[in-house]
Amino acid sequence: MKFALRFIFPLIIVLGLIAYGLVPLVDLLTLKWFVRDIDMRSHLITNTMHGPLVELIQSKSTSKVSTLFNRVTQDERLFALGFCDNQSALRFKTQTFPSTLACQNQELKEDGKGDLVKERQGLLHVAVHPIESEGQHLGRLILVHDMSFIERRSSDTKKYVFYLFAGLAAIISLITVIIAQISLRGLVTGIRTLVRGEGLLPLSQIKSRELLPLAKDLRTLVRDLEQERRVKDETQLTWTPKALKKILHEDLAGDEVLIVSNREPYIHVRRGDQVEVQVPASGLVTALEPIMRACSGTWIAHGSGSADRDVVDKKDHVRVPPEHPCYQIRRVWLSKEQEAGYYYGFSNEGLWPLCHIAHTRPTFRTSDWKQYVEVNEKFAKAVIEEAKTDDPVILVQDFHFALLPKLIREKLPNATIISFWHIPWPNPEAFGICPWREEIISGLLGSSIIGFHTKFHCNNFIDTVDRFVEARINRETSTISYGRKLSAIRSYPISIEWPPIWLKNQKSIAECREEIRIINNMDKERLLGIGVDRLDYTKGIIERFMAVERLLELRPELIGKFTFIQIAAPSRSSIEQYQHFDAQVRALATQINQRFGNERYQPICLKIEHHTPDQVFRYYRAADFCMVTSLHDGMNLVAKEFVAARDDERGVLILSQFTGASRELLEALVVNPYNIDQCATALQVALLMPINEQRDRMRSMRGLIQEFNVYRWAGKMLMDAARMRQRNRLMERIRISESSLQEGPDL
Repeated sequence: MKFALRFIFPLIIVLGLIAYGLVPLVDLLTLKWFVRDIDMRSHLITNTMHGPLVELIQSKSTSKVSTLFNRVTQDERLFALGFCDNQSALRFKTQTFPSTLACQNQELKEDGKGDLVKERQGLLHVAVHPIESEGQHLGRLILVHDMSFIERRSSDTKKYVFYLFAGLAAIISLITVIIAQISLRGLVTGIRTLVRGEGLLPLSQIKSRELLPLAKDLRTLVRDLEQERRVKDETQLTWTPKALKKILHEDLAGDEVLIVSNREPYIHVRRGDQVEVQVPASGLVTALEPIMRACSGTWIAHGSGSADRDVVDKKDHVRVPPEHPCYQIRRVWLSKEQEAGYYYGFSNEGLWPLCHIAHTRPTFRTSDWKQYVEVNEKFAKAVIEEAKTDDPVILVQDFHFALLPKLIREKLPNATIISFWHIPWPNPEAFGICPWREEIISGLLGSSIIGFHTKFHCNNFIDTVDRFVEARINRETSTISYGRKLSAIRSYPISIEWPPIWLKNQKSIAECREEIRIINNMDKERLLGIGVDRLDYTKGIIERFMAVERLLELRPELIGKFTFIQIAAPSRSSIEQYQHFDAQVRALATQINQRFGNERYQPICLKIEHHTPDQVFRYYRAADFCMVTSLHDGMNLVAKEFVAARDDERGVLILSQFTGASRELLEALVVNPYNIDQCATALQVALLMPINEQRDRMRSMRGLIQEFNVYRWAGKMLMDAARMRQRNRLMERIRISESSLQEGPDL
């Protein structure tokens, strides 16, 4: 017993010293935790205010800025807000903004980390964040948080630490008296048991209830410090496959990526006894392939090749690319009836003409809609089967899968779903024609992000939602709240890869010009125009031919000296409208050739046949101009391909004002394809344009496509997804932390 007493008194003294030294440490940890918490809150508030604040500053709406500031400062801890312009003048502030804080203070640094300032109001946390718009620095947002509550919580912390060590002293003293009666070996064993925590489970559980909030907060702080990473600013990136891969590995590290599209990136076709692998000439495939190569994910698509079933495994998977497999395709099989109803019927006879507003009557059949629903459900099942986690990143492509996001959301509520609509979205009046408009809108709003080529199409979609479904719409942030889920509406102009792989083995411009003219029986000096499209009524092919006819009427001296080559890949030939359009195109070309041509000369050379990308690029390089006259188009990558093909910085692009590309390629000759005289004049200008002007225009367009390439298109969508996922995870941690604080004592 004397040994026990000799042990207990020093132990109590040591515990007292430890408690005395631990209190400042706990104060310091508590302070750091709260500063960290306020820093995160400052970032969240700044990100939330950034968009509306930029618009109000640029519109010089002083009263609205004050209203915004007052609304935000209703938060009980947010003490004041201020905004300093580029001349260090305090433009806006709330009434509570400390007079001692001036924009010229050296302490106000734009590092995103707050500083503690002692004012007469008490301890304040001051954070400064830059406000920028499109690379232009507009000023600094100053957020002032009230930190006086720390002193109150510090006193509570000291009290709980005192109680903790008093309890520990009592418990250890009791145990020491007991184990002092046993042998030295038993004493050592008992101490080891105490160190391991054995035998104290009930008491430990009682104490854990007191320490649980602090423990959870500390664990959250450690986890934040270990896992914190900033999403890259896209303006600082050179967009390459390497940059895209870096984004996937750093900003979406460990996250599962799935792509869903109707068209597959590799098609296996049987040629006699051999199986041939084909890569479809598709902008969608070109855009998404780098993502799959970078993340080794899964691409879910319709297996349409004649040998597709022969090369898959038991789970309908095949590894691709054949030369260096790095991801897998999951093929979904459709019956002839499903393909006819879902693809040719509802998608291409209904949604396609409806969205393009191309003066072709859309056809909606109940039987086609049933097949469309059935196929979307079939693909949703495939996505659920392929998902290995409960929160994958899923990229849903195009109008074939309008119902898919909602179907996936019902089974994977934590998934990040990005839907990209590759065709235009019409105005509400036009879309209202669709009998199942509410179902399509509801399906798309299952997405986390809905992407379109242009801001105009985004606005049309928001207006359509506003017209036909009950949803909360925030037009300032372009977000829609529907079914307790938030969808962001964003524009992502699609592009092509840079440099195009089809340029690698191309001959020189001079050789291409000579070769194409020899192939088509033309003399070397023949002026040449080119058009490359699917044989589709939305591409403005007939209007293009009429412009050529009008040019030859106005400039008869060009007869025999100018030929327009139209490459038209057969498309959807089983649909009646396409059959009729095919006949119209052939008849008009024949009529013009008979009027202006002869046995040795035809002004229009119509090639209704498939051409490989390599062959198409040869025509691009051989032509004097390229004509893109779509009547309505989401983007039109032919325009960008022609510009990319012209490494000689020559040639002229004539571009329809109804394409998404016309918003970017401003140096093209932009025309209204319905105005035949205007198009004919553009043809004449293109043929007579001086070389210096051609070079200036082409150089500018090539620079833009080089910067805004397909990797940027994919990267921006994934970066937005990464931001969304990071924000959601952070908010979930904050929610858990606040919940734990409510359950335990107020430290």
